[in-house]
Amino acid sequence: MPFSYATVVETTELSTRLRRIVLHVEDHEALAVAPGADSAIGVYFGADPDSGVGRNYSVRHQDGARITLDVFLHAHGPGTNWAATAVAGDRVGLDHARCWYEPEPTTEWQLLVSDLSGLPAAARIVEELPTGARATLLVEVAAPDDLAYLPSNDDISVIPSIGTGNGHGPSELARAVRDLALPAGRGYCWFAGEAAESRTVRKYLRSLGWTIDQYDITGYWRHDSEAWDTRFEEVQDDVLAVYERALSAGKGDKLAFEEFDDACERIGL
Repeated sequence: MPFSYATVVETTELSTRLRRIVLHVEDHEALAVAPGADSAIGVYFGADPDSGVGRNYSVRHQDGARITLDVFLHAHGPGTNWAATAVAGDRVGLDHARCWYEPEPTTEWQLLVSDLSGLPAAARIVEELPTGARATLLVEVAAPDDLAYLPSNDDISVIPSIGTGNGHGPSELARAVRDLALPAGRGYCWFAGEAAESRTVRKYLRSLGWTIDQYDITGYWRHDSEAWDTRFEEVQDDVLAVYERALSAGKGDKLAFEEFDDACERIGL
């Protein structure tokens, strides 16, 4: 994918846990930031962005060559270290522009599910929902003031879970989805949160008879990721082959990923 460079031009403290970073992208046309409401890019930081550590962040706003990232600060990690200390003039590398949120035109209502990692994308979805669109947002946050970040929208019903998940304890998102009385009509679900929770939610919706075009469910982060990565390295050739075979059979990226994820689950990942 095209790799572009960007310079930090502005930073703002939005809250004790949230920092806004505005970047000027040197070749934004080559980067081709996706227009979807959960648009995201890979950001590579460090002394040498070409070989630096990278993390994925949602694009909260874009105005030509300027893109705005709102980053939640966790207890530790290279992404948090970068976001907490970034200053004007710092350079980063950018690539992997993409998005997932794509409700079908026949969608009658939406279920949005997010923890702190997906909150900037959820905020943009809420902000850009067409007038009259029916939606429920299940959101898991660290503290009540995190909810103030969300734009107001009278068409959205917000159901919060405060103090759960987000690396501090068990997530309640999958349980909240199962406990929710879903409206009649054709629904669509967008999920952004911990990977194991995303798997549980996807399996639940499939058990209800939902088809693959009715959801876009993405694991934004993974609990105990270091142990998972170590185990994945041992079996990656086998499970990636499942993904490649599905693509070769013309099943599409979303279904190929589901078959890959099912293969991972079968071997304990």
